[in-house]
Amino acid sequence: MQAVERLELEKGRSSRAYFERALEEREALRRQFAGLLGTQPEQVALTTSTTEGCNIVLRGLGIGPGDEVVTTDSEHPGLFGGLVASGATLRIAAIRDLRVAEILPAIQAEITPKTRLLGLSHVSWLNGAVLPVRELAGHGVPVLVDGAQGAGAIPVDVEGLGADFYTVSAQKWLLGPAATGALYVARETPDDCRVAFPSYFSWKLPDYELKDDAARFEGSWTPPASVAGLLASFSFAAAAGDERFARAREATERCRALLLEHGADVVTEAGQGTLVSWREDDPEGVVARLADQDVVVRDLPGSGIVRASCGYWTSEDDLERLVRGRRR
Repeated sequence: MQAVERLELEKGRSSRAYFERALEEREALRRQFAGLLGTQPEQVALTTSTTEGCNIVLRGLGIGPGDEVVTTDSEHPGLFGGLVASGATLRIAAIRDLRVAEILPAIQAEITPKTRLLGLSHVSWLNGAVLPVRELAGHGVPVLVDGAQGAGAIPVDVEGLGADFYTVSAQKWLLGPAATGALYVARETPDDCRVAFPSYFSWKLPDYELKDDAARFEGSWTPPASVAGLLASFSFAAAAGDERFARAREATERCRALLLEHGADVVTEAGQGTLVSWREDDPEGVVARLADQDVVVRDLPGSGIVRASCGYWTSEDDLERLVRGRRR
C-alpha cells in the first residue's frame, strides 16, 4: 500500500498506464473474491462494505413502504439499519435466545405470501450462530445475506447456499484495508435489481448500456492502494492454505472450552462460526481490563455480552491470556 501511495504521490493519477494498471488490479481482486465465495468473477461487484452491499440491494429491489421483509432480531445495523430506513414492514424472527436447531422454524414461521425479501446474516454477529441460509433459500423469496462474519472465517459456497445476494466486508476476516468489500449477485438476479448507484464501472461505454454482470452495481472507486493491500491479504491467506479454516475452528472450540472451564456463561454453541460470546455483569469493564493487557474483545451494546473473535492466527497463548485477564 505504501508503494502504491508513493507512486501516486510521485507520478500522479492521470496517465493511461495508471488507469490500465488500476483496472487490471480491480479485475484481479474480483477473481480473488470469486474464488473465496465459490462463484465466477462476473457474479462479483466490488464494494466498500457489507453495509454498502446491503443498501445496493435494498435500493435496487425498491424495498419500501408497503413491502414485507422477513429478518431476525440478531442482525447488525449494516443490514437492519437499511431495512428500517426503507420503511418496509418488518417481520422479525426472535432467534437471539434460541438454540441453533430452533432457528429455522422460527424464521420460516414469519414468511408469508406477501414477503418480498428475506434478509439475514450468514453468521450472527452476536453469538457466532450459523443461520440456515441454504434451507431458507428454497421459499421462492429473494435472500440477502450479510456475510460480514462468514466470508474469510468459515468456508463459503454462495451458489451452494442458494443466496441471491451475499455481502462481504474485507476489513474483517480477510484482514484487508478499511472500506473494502464485495457483493455477490446470483446469475439469475441482475435484471431484477435496479442499478440505484451507478458509476463509471456500471457502463459499457460509449453507449451507456449497463454491463451484463454484477459490475453494473459498483458505485464507488476503491483506491488503488487499498486494492493492493487487499490483494496482499489474499496472498497471506493463500499461504496459510485451505487448512486455515480448520485451524480457526480449533481455536474457536478451544476458546469456548477454556471459557467454560473458567466459569464463563458462554452463549455460543459448539460448531458454529468463529465468534465466541459470553455474558458478563460489567461487559464494558471486562473489555477495558482486557484491552490493558493487549487482549482485544468487544462488548455488544445493550446485550450484556462480550465477544471474542478467533482466527487461524489465534494462538494458545492468546487464549490463555484471555481467560487469565478475564479473571483479574
